[in-house]
Amino acid sequence: MTKRIVGMGGYGVYHCMSRTVHGGMLLGDREKEVFRRMLWRVAEFSGVRVYTYCLMDNHFHVLLEVDREAEACSDAELIRRYRILYHEKSAYRPMGWRQLQELFERGDAEAERWRAWLRRRMGDVSEFMRTLKLRYSRWYNETHGTFGALWAERFKSVLVEGQRFALQTVAAYIDLNPVRAGLVEDPKDYRFCGYGEAMGGQRRAQAGVDALMVNAGRNGGARLAAYRQLLFGKGAAGKAKLASIPSVSQGAEMPLSMLLRCRLRFLTEGGIIGSQGFVADQGQGLVGRRRVNPRTVGEGALEVLSALRQARSK
Repeated sequence: MTKRIVGMGGYGVYHCMSRTVHGGMLLGDREKEVFRRMLWRVAEFSGVRVYTYCLMDNHFHVLLEVDREAEACSDAELIRRYRILYHEKSAYRPMGWRQLQELFERGDAEAERWRAWLRRRMGDVSEFMRTLKLRYSRWYNETHGTFGALWAERFKSVLVEGQRFALQTVAAYIDLNPVRAGLVEDPKDYRFCGYGEAMGGQRRAQAGVDALMVNAGRNGGARLAAYRQLLFGKGAAGKAKLASIPSVSQGAEMPLSMLLRCRLRFLTEGGIIGSQGFVADQGQGLVGRRRVNPRTVGEGALEVLSALRQARSK
């Protein structure tokens, strides 16, 4: 198990992943649809920004940013977020939102305990993933008449530099998952990824693309077009089947849009991804770290990403 690397400065961008127990193909279209809706609700409750995500039959990816300032919520904001997450009556809802409001108005020691409990769940990648996976597991087991663990592990995460090139590269790699799996030739045709939702008009998914491509234009249409060019290269046609590309392990230069259709383990294995300076700064003091050779992944070999992994504990 790899210890999670926490970003410096009280915040961080993470590529998080989790797989079903034994890699079972447990997530059909219905299950993915429920997970998709739950993902957005938990993100808004937690105060995290989702850049993009992808749901597959036996695992999921999500690229998100957490901000420790999300803990400093007013009572009104805590109640608003509480209503989003606990919008339905169930055995797992601690209390109704009106009860919570009355509790806050009392202002006693119990109210302060509730404020502290809710604020601890804000702006924290571990709390976000725990809440999402636990709530989904409960729904899955109740719906399918099953019991026990649904997920094979706590979760894996990679700390990603929150600058344009590293952030965009990891996002595009996530959105191209269904293309690499041979499910679609164009991720816009895959409903269960951030890009597919954004192209379908989903407001929160479009906001994720806007944040990724903030320097690419003044409006959402221009930013979507720029992101599509990142996915498919110049011309944004990208219909050629590129599943088999030679010489990746040998470091052969190729356009980023082609490279991202290969399986790049250094983008998914626990550690740090970014420029050499970012990796060096974030990796200071880590025990058992192992630097991965820098990877040239830009158009015309102009951009370089470095990676750093921690040694796995026994």
